[in-house]
Amino acid sequence: MPWDNVLAVALLMGLVGLAILIVLWPGEKQGRRLLKRWGVPDPDDADVALAVRYLKRRRFWYPWLFLAIPPLLDRTAGSLFTTLMLGGLIAELLAQRPSRGRRREAVLARRTLADLVPVWALGLSVLAAAASVVTLVVAGRWTSLAVAAGAFVVAWAIALLALRRPAVGGRADLALRCRSARVAIGLGIATCAAAGGPVQSFGAFVTVVLGLVVFLAVVAPVKRLPAAA
Repeated sequence: MPWDNVLAVALLMGLVGLAILIVLWPGEKQGRRLLKRWGVPDPDDADVALAVRYLKRRRFWYPWLFLAIPPLLDRTAGSLFTTLMLGGLIAELLAQRPSRGRRREAVLARRTLADLVPVWALGLSVLAAAASVVTLVVAGRWTSLAVAAGAFVVAWAIALLALRRPAVGGRADLALRCRSARVAIGLGIATCAAAGGPVQSFGAFVTVVLGLVVFLAVVAPVKRLPAAA
């Protein structure tokens, strides 16, 4: 492709990504709504600011990842799941830096991953990954195998990073940790189900639907957070 066409396409895609970013860019209203959905009924201004920063760290990457990933995967659903997971991974990596603005508060009780994600969801994640790997190896579908294995690894990496993220204290911090870990595990399960299901058949449709049902069950907002300490 001539260089002038390459530059034109790059410019067009960049403008599309910028438009998407502007639409998705969160504000105080979105941050407050997020916290209320995840067990913080009356967030203060500091809590809302933390939630807005949390959303910005993720949404900044979504448009650019979504524009870059489809040509690599050539699957709409796979592109969406991959975009959300990679955006979450980048955000959690950036969140590992200690906070300078808000006073950090140590958590008295040592948390485990089961404090953020239900044990049944963690078990389903392992089972979904194992089943998809066995199915895909037998079928010789190596590309799908790489997608399923990558989804499992990235999902658990995000959950573990959310667990060890430097504490900033308060209910909002715990709510956002729970959200990060649960969404990641849920996306991992759905991706493994979609990648490991039969190809172009009714069984594939059923597998994807079941994966989405499990995903929605895992990421359902919590009405009551675990104890903060």
